[in-house]
Amino acid sequence: MLITTGMAMSGQSAALDRVDVEVDARGMNCPLPILKAKKALSSMQSGQVLRVLATDVGSTRDFQAFARQTGNELVAQTENDGVIVHLLRRR
Repeated sequence: MLITTGMAMSGQSAALDRVDVEVDARGMNCPLPILKAKKALSSMQSGQVLRVLATDVGSTRDFQAFARQTGNELVAQTENDGVIVHLLRRR
């Protein structure tokens, strides 16, 4: 299921195919998924795509706010069997 975010979704299908870094934050609650994503993004180059796996239902809103505040593009958010996948493109 694709969760619409209201964020720019340009290049969504390309980002779904190409992921440069993945963070597994399943079982972690706020703020840990965001902190792990922030750390991963800091070591990535502009344009690279980060995939974050999370189970915290609040992470959907958290990543939307995080993208707005940091300028990183939230490419997509999907949910499947309780695992929420957030795709962010490094600014």
